[in-house]
Amino acid sequence: MLQKINHIGIAVQSLDATIPFYRDALGMEFKGTEEVVEQKVKVAMLQVGESKIELLEPTSPDSPIAKYLEKSGPGIHHVAYEVADIEAAIADMQRQGARMIDELPRAGAHGTKIAFVHPKSSHGVLTELCQSGH
Repeated sequence: MLQKINHIGIAVQSLDATIPFYRDALGMEFKGTEEVVEQKVKVAMLQVGESKIELLEPTSPDSPIAKYLEKSGPGIHHVAYEVADIEAAIADMQRQGARMIDELPRAGAHGTKIAFVHPKSSHGVLTELCQSGH
């Protein structure tokens, strides 16, 4: 079902303050920023090999990322795995007994379809299933 790690999501207070570390100090290729209005977040993608780092900055105090930062502070928020068919992946996870946050795919950054597995089903790690838009 899983093809590769698509990205690791990292919650940050400020993209402007954080991007230079990943881009300049670590030498990752900056792929741009995008606002995902539905999730009240602004994301920056940086490429490292086949995978990406997704920096997540809340755009509203009631954003899930704002709540995460308030509770846990900056750091790793989720791991996203690429799948070829997100609907089939969701159905497979449910057959395996996993609790899904998203029982239907929703729009993610960069034209992707995403669905999250509840961390209680994945031993404390927020897990994202991600189908590329291209």
